[in-house]
Amino acid sequence: MRAFKKLDRDGSGVVDIRDIQGVYNAKQHPDVKAGRKTEDEVLAEFLDTFEVHYSMINKNSKSRDGKIELKEFLEYYRNVGSSIDNDQYFELMITNAWNLNNATYAKGFGAQGHSALRRSACRVVQTNAC
Repeated sequence: MRAFKKLDRDGSGVVDIRDIQGVYNAKQHPDVKAGRKTEDEVLAEFLDTFEVHYSMINKNSKSRDGKIELKEFLEYYRNVGSSIDNDQYFELMITNAWNLNNATYAKGFGAQGHSALRRSACRVVQTNAC
């Protein structure tokens, strides 16, 4: 719910391209940098990811409209979460993916940031593999 609220910048209960533009930066996407796609095209594809999944699960759903409703968002992450055995790790993944703790990271997500994130994940799942 926190991640959805962060995306839903206007508080309408629906995430659309205007909401996502303020949260998801597509300027560095490889297709945008290469001139194959516009930032808006990449953002629309990002939104479509949630809708495609929802329409596959719910055959009676309305056609894809470029807007993510809470039920579409939750269904997507219900599917993602089903492959993660540890609830704390899933929570950490969502927190980091959507920057719910408002952390600041080094530009380019360098090796030092990656190591810190990995150590954090390892503490959560308490595994020796890390």
